[in-house]
Amino acid sequence: MVTHAVAVLALDRVVPLDLSIPAGIFGEQPDLPYRLTVCGRDPEVATTTGFSIRVPGTLDDARRADTLIVPGYTGAGGDLPDQVLDTITQVHARGGRVVSICSGAFALAAAGLLDGRRATTHWSRAAELARRYPRITVDPHVLYVDEGQLLTSAGVSAGIDLCLYLVRRDHGAAAANRVARNVVAAPHRDGGQAQFIASPVAADDDAALSGVRAWALAHLDRPVSVPELARHAAMAPRTFARRFVAETGHTPLQWLLHARIDRARELLESSTLSIGQIADSTGLGSAINLRVHFRNLVGTTPSAYRRAFRTTADVS
Repeated sequence: MVTHAVAVLALDRVVPLDLSIPAGIFGEQPDLPYRLTVCGRDPEVATTTGFSIRVPGTLDDARRADTLIVPGYTGAGGDLPDQVLDTITQVHARGGRVVSICSGAFALAAAGLLDGRRATTHWSRAAELARRYPRITVDPHVLYVDEGQLLTSAGVSAGIDLCLYLVRRDHGAAAANRVARNVVAAPHRDGGQAQFIASPVAADDDAALSGVRAWALAHLDRPVSVPELARHAAMAPRTFARRFVAETGHTPLQWLLHARIDRARELLESSTLSIGQIADSTGLGSAINLRVHFRNLVGTTPSAYRRAFRTTADVS
């Protein structure tokens, strides 16, 4: 596989947790072709937590990157050095991918790349981003936004979701799920999921829902109804549905559909099953049903996805 250079741009007072997300996902996967370098204008930068970090790469290294990632930093919204803004715009101008995590979106905005586009950032900074850059359509309600060459995410865990999404986009669902297991993260959260979930950490009496989700994943090959899931959780259907949304950000049926399509992706990549057989084994019923939902959620057809990501011999 062709080497894909990923540069993480460490700005002054960088958020170390935001910086570590791409480092952990793109820098520690020996079976994938990513080569990661932390870059910056200065050889050492301060972080938001009181310590400094050494920056081995330069802005010249960043300009050569295939993907440039800008983590969050304190002071976002203030002026950035011209050399930094030029670096960001040059990567984009030559066709590279430019990505932000959390308040890193302010750097992309200052470079003018987000004008006329949708973008997101941490919900607490969204109003400021919209006020300072009125030409951007700021969506404070989503985990991440994909605008092709330009991708922005909300804070911390949403940065993990976005980085895994990039792996999925580059190398398919199986590779992204493998990386997710390595970093002990959820394998896939849709970018449109809400940033703020009322109960992001389940209370003790909600612990059964993780078991219900595991049961559902083991039975994707057949229809599963909300009342059936509620029975497994020993809850009334309305109570179950309400708690499911509070815990996951999706309704049970939305979550099931995403899980079925995710399973279909893996089978398209790694098996010789026909489209109809995959539809049957993922509980989608028919090849037509699979094609409709796959196009709606993935943006392409199952056959085109298989051609792009298959890892087995040619299939009919």
